[in-house]
Amino acid sequence: MTPFQTIELQRPHTAVVTLWLNRPDKNNAFNAQMISELLVALEQIEQDPTVRVLVLRGRGRHFSAGADLAWMQACAELDYQANLDDARQLSELMQRLYHMPMPTLAVVQGAVFGGAVGLVSCCDLAIGSGDAQFSLSEVRIGLAPAVISPYVVQAIGERAARRYALTAERFDGARAHALGLLSETYATGALENAMREWVDNLLLNSPHAMRTTKALLQEVGSGELSDALRHKTEETIALIRISPEGQAGLRAFLDKRKPAWQE
Repeated sequence: MTPFQTIELQRPHTAVVTLWLNRPDKNNAFNAQMISELLVALEQIEQDPTVRVLVLRGRGRHFSAGADLAWMQACAELDYQANLDDARQLSELMQRLYHMPMPTLAVVQGAVFGGAVGLVSCCDLAIGSGDAQFSLSEVRIGLAPAVISPYVVQAIGERAARRYALTAERFDGARAHALGLLSETYATGALENAMREWVDNLLLNSPHAMRTTKALLQEVGSGELSDALRHKTEETIALIRISPEGQAGLRAFLDKRKPAWQE
């Protein structure tokens, strides 16, 4: 597996990969190198059919303080085209994370600022400590949360996104939970066990069914009805019923025994 300097990949379970942001001395602030390494890591994980769950975490006290100051200073000296190329890399990262085929779980603590809110928004599920601090802080330094904005809007809604993107005010884990950004909050000391429970619960489910469901829900989006969407849902259930895991799961259910993926 590719050696990394700013991130770390761990395999705590044969079916689970933990992707760590690993610059604790910089509060896991990301720069061009981290973005590049994250893209490589996500491609590796995406191509591994044995991965059933991806967990995204940050080493140290903070999940991520957002963009690295030295990186932002360097970007300020670039021309438009160079900045556009840089933005496209970050955009590719967000899109790739959002479209990972397996369920993704963000586990956050401490600071979750700027682009880090985008990373959390791109994950299917997110849990965090109640005292975690979130902020769409870009406008405070004369910037905009541009690349991450579609994912943030999907995660917390248009009205809330306008509030927090325009005010840059901080909000805690409890508020993030109320907004829908976090699925649940826990005391800091309970976060590790909670993460294991979430992963264990996901591993009870058919890997193929979870990937199919995730892809379907991304296509369903806000649920706006159309003939094309109706036909897609019909095809999806018909195909999964005749799939090997669909057949095996139904047989196991009818026989009152565990399916193979739970053994």
